[in-house]
Amino acid sequence: MKQFCLTVSAGKRLIARALSTHPDIKVILESRTLVILAGTTNGYIAEEILNTLGMGGAFNRRKFVRGVTLPPKLPTTETGRLPDESEFPGDVVISKGTWMKGKTIFDVVDTLESGDVILKGANALDAERRQAAILIGHPRGGTIASILQVVLGKRVRLILPVGLEKRIPGDLNAIANRVNAPDSQGLRLWPAPGEVFTEIDAIQTLTGASAELVAAGGVGGAEGCIWLGVEGTREQLQATSELIQSLAKEPPFEI
Repeated sequence: MKQFCLTVSAGKRLIARALSTHPDIKVILESRTLVILAGTTNGYIAEEILNTLGMGGAFNRRKFVRGVTLPPKLPTTETGRLPDESEFPGDVVISKGTWMKGKTIFDVVDTLESGDVILKGANALDAERRQAAILIGHPRGGTIASILQVVLGKRVRLILPVGLEKRIPGDLNAIANRVNAPDSQGLRLWPAPGEVFTEIDAIQTLTGASAELVAAGGVGGAEGCIWLGVEGTREQLQATSELIQSLAKEPPFEI
């Protein structure tokens, strides 16, 4: 086993690189529709995928947020959204290799069919059960409520890219029952029936090596970082070392 440390932003970039080269995503880009919903991790994914299509120069991931958690010293609205969303570019909708600029999930959800893919970030991760959940601020359920209509109704594939810094202990369904109770306050929590994709899956996809979480935390810019123990062949470990090194200088996400 060889150990590697990843900051939160490096983990987002790692997930993005893996999904941009994922064989299934490549097929979708050529022949189907891919919807990347706005979010911080998904901003990295959209950036990487649009770069592969030669369209990355027109994309700004700093504006690609819909709901976001900020430090208490920075103001947010009651729904957890940024106060100024006048420059929101829309979600990234790519249909048969063409970026439909300005479109959102609400514009295209009714046209999605089985074989299409939606990428949606998450706010809580039960890594053991491979389940993720989304915080809900909108009184009608936000984007996830709209998405589930086609995920469950039309078998549209839902992938949930989520960093291991969002891991929580316990059963998300049981936690959601308490969070969503009529006498509770704050945001709601919705466990989503999708495919979880973390840094561990990213390493497997990009190098073939297997990884596990062995420690976490840090200071001085390493807050929320994770330590991964990686096992594999000599070639796989070398590839992982080169991959992690290429991510080492990824700057923190800035609003």
